[in-house]
Amino acid sequence: MGILKEGHEQAAVSLAPIETDMTLQDFLESDIEGYEYVKGALIPMPPTSGEHGDISTNIFLFLGPYVHQNQLGRVYTSDTGFQIGDRVLMPDIAFVSSARLPEDRHRAFAIPPDLAVEVVSRTDIQYRVTEKAFAYLNAGVRLVWVIDPVGKTVTVYRSETDIKTLTYDDTLSGEDVVEGFSCQVATLFE
Repeated sequence: MGILKEGHEQAAVSLAPIETDMTLQDFLESDIEGYEYVKGALIPMPPTSGEHGDISTNIFLFLGPYVHQNQLGRVYTSDTGFQIGDRVLMPDIAFVSSARLPEDRHRAFAIPPDLAVEVVSRTDIQYRVTEKAFAYLNAGVRLVWVIDPVGKTVTVYRSETDIKTLTYDDTLSGEDVVEGFSCQVATLFE
């Protein structure tokens, strides 16, 4: 039993933020993978659950082909970093319009996406999820979708005062960010 406990303690320590003297620019220019950069600390991004992966995949499978067929831009998965103010974050899914796509895509993007999608993990704390959504908005992200697998809801953030929650029977829309895109909320959880 002691070995199991020590293993859990080591895992918790390895998931703790790592303070660094690396600047935001240093991080953007680095090849460090598996971390987000938040206020001078490297935040390890552990593997997600199968449920989390199912939902992220569903979003990608619905949104990606629509964006591609309509030549609207690019859809990115969670291994792509974006500068969000003084952070580099990796949304579960992100959309960048054609007009904003940078030429150099060899490193994390020095711009925020137009749409950021976060799937809530069982280990997430609600205020951190909300704070992250507001950080996206404050950095210039035009639309944020926060998907809750437990409640089977999508919270849509347009601003700190324009927030709505869609339930299982509602239709999720790309609004004016991914024009013409829509899908039933229920399909995200299949």
